Amino acid sequence: MAEKQLLLEVVTPDRKVLATDADVVVCPGVEGQFGVLIGHVPFLSALEIGEMYYKLGGKTEYLFINGGFAEVTGAKVTIVAESAEMGKEIDVERARRAKERAEQRLAKAKTEAIDWTRAEAAMRRSLMRMKVAGR
Repeated sequence: MAEKQLLLEVVTPDRKVLATDADVVVCPGVEGQFGVLIGHVPFLSALEIGEMYYKLGGKTEYLFINGGFAEVTGAKVTIVAESAEMGKEIDVERARRAKERAEQRLAKAKTEAIDWTRAEAAMRRSLMRMKVAGR
């Protein structure tokens, strides 16, 4: 790793999604999006369902993040997420079907008792996966 690059690791309970160098890392924090460069002050942040990306040598790579935490040190960013996928790994058709199921559950909310929070989160996850896959 060069001195002017961060080490970025993204892990889930199932696997290590990514371990790479990065010039900059941008994450969806619960208080808003934040970016990290080498030498950043250490901190810990909760993550929102969303899109994260990193840049290395002028190339940008996108990932879907399903919540979790980011630990930042001066030279490393560790993302521990409930689930995460590289944009190129996302099954767009599966995400589209999940969106349709979430829409159906949310439509039933007017007449049936459903878990609105779970249905809304499923909708957000499916929309974000489709967005990241389209990058």
